[in-house]
Amino acid sequence: MPEHSFARTLERRGVTAAVFRDEIVPANRPVILRGLVEDWPVVQQGKASPQATCESLLQFYRGKPVPLALGDPASQRHLFYRPDMERLNFVRRPESLLDCLRLMLSQVDNTQAPAIYIDAQPLPDCLPGFTDEHSIPMLDATVVPNIWIGNAVKVQTHFDLKSNIACIVAGRRRFTLFPPDQLPNLYPGPIDFAPGGTPVSMVPLDNPDFDRFPKFRQALAVAEVADLEAGDALYIPYAWWHNVESLAGFNVLVNYWWNEAQPATPLYDALLHAVLAFRDLPADQRRFWQRMLDYFVFETGGEALGHLAPQHRGLMGRASPERASAIKAILAEALNKP
Repeated sequence: MPEHSFARTLERRGVTAAVFRDEIVPANRPVILRGLVEDWPVVQQGKASPQATCESLLQFYRGKPVPLALGDPASQRHLFYRPDMERLNFVRRPESLLDCLRLMLSQVDNTQAPAIYIDAQPLPDCLPGFTDEHSIPMLDATVVPNIWIGNAVKVQTHFDLKSNIACIVAGRRRFTLFPPDQLPNLYPGPIDFAPGGTPVSMVPLDNPDFDRFPKFRQALAVAEVADLEAGDALYIPYAWWHNVESLAGFNVLVNYWWNEAQPATPLYDALLHAVLAFRDLPADQRRFWQRMLDYFVFETGGEALGHLAPQHRGLMGRASPERASAIKAILAEALNKP
């Protein structure tokens, strides 16, 4: 971690579903939810030892393999790119959860061990029945939780296109958070080749090269940090950047992602289409199309074509299955042209 005095993330305790919905979500800021899952059986049983946590988890296991990520021993458990950026610095292979946990337990006290990690496995598939005994009050039961298990790994600064509640089941974690508007100061990597499927910052948090990444100082000036223990949770709003460092030799996290908005097309595909259409135009033409996008897409000046009756707005009208189908047909034809 660079020498910097980070702001501390706001903390709340005893948060109800109503408080979360009416106060926390509208504020669009990360919030530590102290003790949110401290009564979960797996949290209580896991206080004894990492072995006890594993035993608590395995009572729900039915034998389905999980993807085990193993890091390059030289990477100091930092899940990232190799120096040449041709490959990632870890590989995945299917293993039984039992064998994964045995491996992790055997390396708990080994500070030289490589990254050993299971990420984002849907709990109904991985541990059927777990959610019957472990839930949180603020989300509908249709939101599917995921489990993350590993040793002291470092997950590079990234964002998600969903809101997130991350619950610490075992171990300790530190989240360093940056607002969405810090995108230019975080030096993102490619969108089509990323360690976790979303772009990551190319700046190592614990040893930033300010000569190469000078604007990162501006990101650090508005960063905040959240240190969490077993039983705590963290609310991360949509598109907030977060770096995640597991601080114990054995760590388990359960997270809930959700997004009530349902885009009619994959958003990264739309971004790539915009790159293809606009980015290589001359600067004056890009500025024109930026204004067109601001008006028609982002509606920064108010409702697009609001001066026209709804029936006269064509494909710029309100969202509907029919509008989506018509636009997709036009795009499919256009993209198939040489």
